[in-house]
Amino acid sequence: MSPADPRTYDLEALRERVLPETGGAVDESIPQLAEASPDLCGIAVVLADGTVRASSQADVAFSVQSAVKPFLFALALLDTDGEALDRIGIEPTGEAFDAIKLESHTGRPPNPMVNAGALLTAALVDGDDPDARTERIVRGLSAFAGRDLEIDDEVARCEHLLGDRNHALAHLMRAEGTLEVGADDAVAVYARACAVLVDAQTLAVMGATLALGGVNPVTGERVVSARVARDVVSVMATCGVYDGSGRWMRSVGVPAKSSVSGAIVLSAPGLLGAAVVSPPLDEQGTSVRGRVVSERLSADLGLHVFGVPAHA
Repeated sequence: MSPADPRTYDLEALRERVLPETGGAVDESIPQLAEASPDLCGIAVVLADGTVRASSQADVAFSVQSAVKPFLFALALLDTDGEALDRIGIEPTGEAFDAIKLESHTGRPPNPMVNAGALLTAALVDGDDPDARTERIVRGLSAFAGRDLEIDDEVARCEHLLGDRNHALAHLMRAEGTLEVGADDAVAVYARACAVLVDAQTLAVMGATLALGGVNPVTGERVVSARVARDVVSVMATCGVYDGSGRWMRSVGVPAKSSVSGAIVLSAPGLLGAAVVSPPLDEQGTSVRGRVVSERLSADLGLHVFGVPAHA
């Protein structure tokens, strides 16, 4: 069977199809996440020519949370001329995203998609102090999104105040000599990055920018180099869904990053970006409906990176 045309694919029908799925639970790590509606479900796809297609609720704002990690990694690679690759591992861990663990022989975070790695990438972007690094991150994320983004200050405050494991990771990296800025400063900047407000449509544009070699298909702006985009998408493929990354690549086959806000951003190399948001999560912290949507999009649009075309 030939893949469906993404320009005419019925995203609204897909949304209606997954709404009866009621598994999972909304994250309660901060009050704002705990208050998220379990009924929220939005889907968006952005094509290489800049076409944006979206379902109902794809314009509902939420904090980006862990879906920010690929973009922090990209900015760190850009701002350090690739030095970040020497400062952070790129191997999957098979453990939870907030595991208190560094590489035993280097003291580095295992990869940039877990919290330890994201704390370090946020600290590696340009800026002499936390405010300057925050400004750089918001400016960089806005370029990926093709529009000006803002921070939810209350979400950032709660992330900083309640992020005990992030504080522990930052202090551990300081003790290992991996983190060169103050531990509290590192957590503050990462908390603000997680609190940036997006919606599914915006996140799909960001995913498409990575998928299309670092060029935003909506604005035409080159945000990062093709090499940086390639490196980021490669690590998304192996580490983006934490200890479920292997199962994800087998069943979905599209590099992606999950988030406790219920968002998933997907980057199908050379083809498109997509995003889905639905807050109820499975035990690995991945949106239950989001996984089903991603599997269906991959199958219907022929996106699996290891799939052999029917004509081959």
